[in-house]
Amino acid sequence: MRPEFRNEPVYTFEDDSLKKQMTAAIAKLEAEAGKEYDLVIGGEHMKGDGTFDSINPSDKSIVLGRFQRGTPELADKAIKAADYAFEQWSRKLPEERAEYVFRAAEVMRRRRLEFVAAMVLEEGKNWIEADGDFCEALDFLEFYAREALRYGKDQGLTPFPGEENSYFYIPLGVGVVIPPWNFPLAILVGMTTAAFVSGNTVVLKPSSDSPLLGHMFMEVLEEVKLPAGVVNFFTGRGGAVGDTLVGHQRTRFISFTGSREVGLHIVELAAKTAPGQIWIKRVVAEMGGKDAIIVDSEADVDAAAKGTAIASFGFQGQKCSACSRAIVDADVYDEFLEKLVAETKRITVGPVKDLSNCMGPVINQKAMDSILKYIEIAQREGGRVMCGGKPAEGAGDGFYVEPTVIADVKSRDTVGQEEIFGPVCAVIKAQDYDDALRIANDTEYGLTGAVYSANREKLDRARREFHVGNLYLNRKCTGALVDVHPFGGFNMSGTDSKAGSRDYLLLFMQGKSVSEKV
Repeated sequence: MRPEFRNEPVYTFEDDSLKKQMTAAIAKLEAEAGKEYDLVIGGEHMKGDGTFDSINPSDKSIVLGRFQRGTPELADKAIKAADYAFEQWSRKLPEERAEYVFRAAEVMRRRRLEFVAAMVLEEGKNWIEADGDFCEALDFLEFYAREALRYGKDQGLTPFPGEENSYFYIPLGVGVVIPPWNFPLAILVGMTTAAFVSGNTVVLKPSSDSPLLGHMFMEVLEEVKLPAGVVNFFTGRGGAVGDTLVGHQRTRFISFTGSREVGLHIVELAAKTAPGQIWIKRVVAEMGGKDAIIVDSEADVDAAAKGTAIASFGFQGQKCSACSRAIVDADVYDEFLEKLVAETKRITVGPVKDLSNCMGPVINQKAMDSILKYIEIAQREGGRVMCGGKPAEGAGDGFYVEPTVIADVKSRDTVGQEEIFGPVCAVIKAQDYDDALRIANDTEYGLTGAVYSANREKLDRARREFHVGNLYLNRKCTGALVDVHPFGGFNMSGTDSKAGSRDYLLLFMQGKSVSEKV
């Protein structure tokens, strides 16, 4: 009997011995930079049509690894390998499938600092953010394996005379898993594990900005001897490869986390029936957010300013849950703005292999250019840049943008509506609490939100009226924990899949009812 699930504690790196180990892990990975990594299809390591580079966004001259450019032909081969493996894998008992996942968790615990170092170098996460990502990945492994065991038990039905009835869950088939770069381990591991522990087989296509973390997880699955073809590792740039995987007649479901634009394209493509396709494809899509923190006139303004700064600028604001809008009651607007700016100016920016730097680079040049353009647009529309607003000088040869606070933004301004995905917080003045709730709901998204207030009635109103999938009261709007804060959003934020919940595995299974006359 395994113990009950518990969330993995995050390292604070206050211990000198742990700091030395982490420094060594980073140095080891830097020494291995430039290695070439293969596709893994049906258990075989393969080359693609050339390679592409995964670079260190803290120092863009460093190539961390070279990854294969998959082709549509190889994508077809990967789907067929997963389809072939499904016949045997789907018949394994839940206990057998879960055991592979529990063993994978053991291997990852031994390699913890290797994974954390990879996130520091490949994605520019600071040490604590990277370790938090690792812990969430471990939580997904431990939690979903237990969930597979729970769903594998007798589901229980109302007895009926003269019949023996049963209800159980079976897997769907071949799934395409497309995780994002911003949580390159946690979301990748969670999406992939949920799919295959439920009895499905997978083609895993990591983001081209984070293929190293995907390959490292594939190494773990190979170490625990997961049968060939159950998970196939596939890298490549360009829509042609992704469209081949999504549109393939043998693809049964697609699990995607990323931008609104790509998510909607996947939904549209999956809705088209390919020749020979005999099912309606299922799409699990988690997309963007335009998340808001409401600061009420009765709020603890100090706590609200600190919480907003962390939620806005943690991992450079590159979280779908990040605070992009601070909606502040006019009575405390000036006070809050002053304190938020003070908190923001304390943030250190630079290469995050140095533990003293809180904020690292954004992921690439395209992201940096987009963020700076949004700041320009905000100023043209009447916003005031209170701090930041430009590339971070002296931080290094990477994609560094200063943490930016923009005051006097209006709800319908561009930066009040569109997802920026960077270290920019738009501060919007509300006339009162009614106005604040109206502004908070005035976007096409509905992922996370928070309210700071000492007034119980107002907090209860937010429970009812603030239309987001994850609402936080008197705390920041980031940092969801597995089986503590089931995560997923409404409207254009996606299908509200609620990752890390007790409902999640149902997205990868279908129910079968059997009745026998006795």
